Amino acid sequence: MSVTHEAGTRPESHARTWSGPGWGFIAKLVIMMVINAIGVLAIFSAYNAGSWVVLAVLVVLLAAADWIYFSRRALPLKYLYPGLVFLAVFQMFTLLYTGYVAFTNYGTGHLGSMEQAADAALIQAERRVEDSPTYPLAVVREDGELGFAITNDGVVSVGTAEDPLEPVSGAAIDDAGTPVQVPGWEVVPRAELFTDTALQERVVDLRVPVSDDAADGSIRTREGSSGAIYTSSLTWDPAAQTLTDTETGAVYSPDDRGSFVSPSGDRLAAGWYVPVGFDNFVRAFTDTAYAGPLLQVTLWTFAFGILTVLTSFGVGLLLAMIYNDSRVRGQKVLRTVLILPYAFPAFMSALLWRGMLNSEFGVINEWFFFGAGLDWLSDPWLAKFSILWVNLWLSYPYWFLVTTGALQALPTDVTEAARIDGAGRWRQFSSITLPLLMVSTAPLAIASFAFNFNNFTIIFMLTGGGPAFPGASVPLGATDILISAIYQISGVAGGRADYGLASALSIIVFIVIGIISALAFRQTRKLEEI
Repeated sequence: MSVTHEAGTRPESHARTWSGPGWGFIAKLVIMMVINAIGVLAIFSAYNAGSWVVLAVLVVLLAAADWIYFSRRALPLKYLYPGLVFLAVFQMFTLLYTGYVAFTNYGTGHLGSMEQAADAALIQAERRVEDSPTYPLAVVREDGELGFAITNDGVVSVGTAEDPLEPVSGAAIDDAGTPVQVPGWEVVPRAELFTDTALQERVVDLRVPVSDDAADGSIRTREGSSGAIYTSSLTWDPAAQTLTDTETGAVYSPDDRGSFVSPSGDRLAAGWYVPVGFDNFVRAFTDTAYAGPLLQVTLWTFAFGILTVLTSFGVGLLLAMIYNDSRVRGQKVLRTVLILPYAFPAFMSALLWRGMLNSEFGVINEWFFFGAGLDWLSDPWLAKFSILWVNLWLSYPYWFLVTTGALQALPTDVTEAARIDGAGRWRQFSSITLPLLMVSTAPLAIASFAFNFNNFTIIFMLTGGGPAFPGASVPLGATDILISAIYQISGVAGGRADYGLASALSIIVFIVIGIISALAFRQTRKLEEI
């Protein structure tokens, strides 16, 4: 039996024709090429830095990205993976690293590794050689690396931190003997040294060995125009991991606390960080220098968190009930005026109030207290009252907006029934309106408490945590809350840093907030039964 086809028609083909990759695949390929290039660059950077953990994480993340976006079966992960990576990098890593630091003595005097601490000790023990002449000096650089060019008896020598001084030919010097041209090097202009603070720090920290023998010392400069030979009174034995004082003969050996200690008990200032277990957590409660101030800070933190929520919620609800009455004229205009404090940045408002509360020229004393000169920000109790007042001014508009919306969403039939049954205004409010409001606003109140528990901005901008506790040896004050106390202890604002203790306190705050929030949310579920 034969099959015929009409003229002009072709038999149907069951084979699929391949038309090549689509534009979507090409765009994905280009994007993944860029991501892989950046990832490989980051991997090589981690390898050169010796960060093996970071290197392993980067390899895993890059391999996972390639598998996910070139696989046909991992469709959900194509959308979830970027968010998971950002969550891991910006949230989980921060939490885990904070937890790690909390169990170490990381801080001022305990930074870096043992070898870095030894280098720091050698530098700290440097003294100028008594008979060292002052050499005319110029700062030179090549490909971002800094060095010194000095003139000694008309001969110019150049060296860097890694390479000792070596004579160079063809250099030119001025009348004072300072090198002005050095073959293969760029002489840094004096004007740039005066204006570039970062460059000044690098120049002052730079040490150029005089020779391959470390005992000969190194060239240092204070101002970038002259240098002298400095040597250290300590010598480092990497095999025994000891530092020896060449003047006294004392040998400093490492201990389990990350310090170099002599047999007589003397410690060198430079140390390194080591695991210390729960010492930071114990120290927060037992160290006499911290225990008392931290207890006062903790009590004030809870008082501040609770009072700010109660006062701002109460004022916001009161205003919402007033301006929710249909008899009030110009409701829209008045509501707009009331929420203006919420429209300004909090830190700017805090700075404005700080100026107005100034005891010498602030308008609060001048206008309302007849120039009485009250120390609003210097007296402990007045400073706390000022913080509560300013925070109330900043936060009541939020609750005004929230409670206004909640009031308008309440069912009116329940209130009408209560009114018919003879319930007065207070009974209607306390038995019907407030419980119904709490169903929707209680979770927000919990979140507001957690926010104010860590409200760093208002404390830092208004009082800076002060006034300081009388006689305290730690940088804490009467208006510090736990988060600002952690900031002070961390040394970010200056002074001695104790990252281990600051991290331990951060974990404690995290646990406290978590427990309080969990218990509060459990209690709010009971309100839903109303």
